[in-house]
Amino acid sequence: MPKFLNNFLNTTTMYRLILYVVGMILVAALVLCSFGLLPYNPLALLYSTAILVVVSWITNQLFVRVFKTHANIESVFVTALILALIISPPHAGEYISILPFLIWTGIWSMAAKFIIAINKKHVFNPVAFAVALTAITLNQSATWWVGTLYMLPFVLIGGLLIVKKIRRFDMVIVFLVSALVSIFATSSAQLGLADILTTLHRIFIDSPMIFFAFIMLTEPLTSPLTRTKRMVFALVIGLLFTPTLHVLSIYSTPELALLTGNLLAFFMSPMRKYVLTLTKSDLVAKDTGEFTFTSDHPIKFKPGQYMEWTLGHDDTDSRGNRRFFTIASSPTEPEVKLGVKFYPESSSFKTSFAKLEIGQTIVAGGVAGDFVLPHNKSTKLVFIAGGIGITPFRSMIKYLIDKNEKRDIVVLYSNNTIVDLAYPEIWQAATEKLGIKVVCTLTDTQNLTRDWSGRIGFVSPDMITHEVPDYMNRTYYISGPHGMVSACEEMLHKMHIPGRRIRTDFFPGF
Repeated sequence: MPKFLNNFLNTTTMYRLILYVVGMILVAALVLCSFGLLPYNPLALLYSTAILVVVSWITNQLFVRVFKTHANIESVFVTALILALIISPPHAGEYISILPFLIWTGIWSMAAKFIIAINKKHVFNPVAFAVALTAITLNQSATWWVGTLYMLPFVLIGGLLIVKKIRRFDMVIVFLVSALVSIFATSSAQLGLADILTTLHRIFIDSPMIFFAFIMLTEPLTSPLTRTKRMVFALVIGLLFTPTLHVLSIYSTPELALLTGNLLAFFMSPMRKYVLTLTKSDLVAKDTGEFTFTSDHPIKFKPGQYMEWTLGHDDTDSRGNRRFFTIASSPTEPEVKLGVKFYPESSSFKTSFAKLEIGQTIVAGGVAGDFVLPHNKSTKLVFIAGGIGITPFRSMIKYLIDKNEKRDIVVLYSNNTIVDLAYPEIWQAATEKLGIKVVCTLTDTQNLTRDWSGRIGFVSPDMITHEVPDYMNRTYYISGPHGMVSACEEMLHKMHIPGRRIRTDFFPGF
């Protein structure tokens, strides 16, 4: 992938990327309509889009005020644009008759996020819920018109960008394979080669399957939080995706398949949102703050997992009002801690976050992540951290200290200068109480202090072989800036460390 595209993905939040993608697909549809390649008037598409955007925005604002909560405006626009891509624009003479359908769908796509919610967390994909409800109450259904030959290139390119960003390729593949198996298994005819090719063309070219897989299925807030459960989620939805499946007179549709999967996801991974109150904030390293919160309800998590944090603030910039942060505290600690790195030109979110005062609140939810300690306590580990990427390891090692649980761990902790080192008291306690080896290295060789006795330079094969003599027998955990994680992962591959023994920290909004 070109470097500029990688940089774009690395610096764009998940929600903003999805907004860009669905916006790009909609613009492509307008152009195709203008050239007569889609059977709609471009003004009709603009009309339906405008109605959905306005109704969704107004409804969201009303519910935000009634429920006195925060909302991500990007999510509102994403939902409205997806609806515009699956609800057919009106033909001549239908502009008034389609209005109730558009208004009702826009209202319920927002209302579902607030009303159909358990523990402050919405259960269903709002688009799927809205179009399913309107099919029942108004007898008008989404046509999923986006699934056409001419739209496919734009859907595929945009969808691949999203899936690369959130690393859900395995989930998409499981869905596609299970859907194909289900469709062919439920076919009553003996299919020859020509029939098979025709069916594949119908599935991938003349249906919304690709759009559904990349844009709808991967929606993170209503899907399971761990990899194994996500695979089950994708498998079940794929099996239900075939339109010939039915219960009595109710036939399967994309939205019903997804809603069923949402219910399954909820029971597999019950989620809630928490209101956290700031009780303390300190500097733990240069430009790095530690923020301590109390929660309105106990938060159950494993050391190394992350949450999505929403901070309503004025003048929100292009990166939005949501972030994913790893929990720096251990489950053994009574309060929730975050370690946050600030930069000279930080986003509006981080600027507002830095100004939080004691007693102010922030909303968080969706505990997730597979970057956790292995179940086998005898597994030998190497933790490689860069900068603020130390936070999941702070959580893990504090947990081990509090539990007095000894594991064979070597920590390689890289920073620019000595003032960037965070949590020194944790590493000292880990060494003294658990015998964990902690190796700190500084990369800014021009600003070394005379009393520095640690390593110098980036984590390298020579450093690993010297500090970890049995390096071939260990499992590696890597956390830090995207470029550092990628470089270390590539380095370990060149050192012939099997991929199954390399774990990288990742969360969708990084």
